[in-house]
Amino acid sequence: MQREARLPTTSLGTVVAANAIRFLGHDTHQHDEPHLIYVVTGTARLLADGEEWRLGRQEAIWLAPRVPHALRIEPGGMALGPTLNPGDLPRCRVQPLGAVPAVVDVMTTTLGAAPSTTEEIQPFRQALGRVLRGISRRYFPVVLPVHPVVRALAREALRTPSATLERLAAQHRMSPRQVQRVFIDETGLPFTRWRNRARMNAAVEHLRGGGELTAAARAAGYATRAGLLRALSRESGVPVSALTADAVGALGAR
Repeated sequence: MQREARLPTTSLGTVVAANAIRFLGHDTHQHDEPHLIYVVTGTARLLADGEEWRLGRQEAIWLAPRVPHALRIEPGGMALGPTLNPGDLPRCRVQPLGAVPAVVDVMTTTLGAAPSTTEEIQPFRQALGRVLRGISRRYFPVVLPVHPVVRALAREALRTPSATLERLAAQHRMSPRQVQRVFIDETGLPFTRWRNRARMNAAVEHLRGGGELTAAARAAGYATRAGLLRALSRESGVPVSALTADAVGALGAR
């Protein structure tokens, strides 16, 4: 019996030529509307606002309007780039989301439905906007430093949670004392507490998006679920037992 020829999953996106750019990547450009980059499968590399971000399967990045960006998808990968409604703005120009279950659900449903007209696309755009608005509010207030070198250091600190202040300061040709002074002056927080708060915000976003504690800990750079729970409890004052039972509900009641 002749075996049926099978089309590789990652080739499906090129069947319709008009869709090929959504799956193969694109050169530098920008949109007038907010924009989401979502990796369906494989890995991709995004250059946005002069910084590089690497995305794995089901991970997403939320871009503000008019952010110059270019996308390169590794062989065998597939990505989508839906534009959003004008009011669905990220907290910052480039907001990494990681793999948020609620975003994955909407994008998977959109792929299955394959809307093609403006009328068909709008309900999916609205659903995606509701999810993004629901997870985007920071639980712990943090701001990025204004000082350009320390601002770049802060972003790198979030991408590499294991990097020490000493190592980061040396890479950016500053002393740890200089970095600490800028953080306190411009954010109101010492470096370590600022980074811990920012990491916990990433975990809370993941939880609000339907994720569970172990995945939220991993997304925020914590080695264990218990480590995340202890950190959240220290910063929020919510008991570990309440966070374990219902983290979103317990944090929402603060």
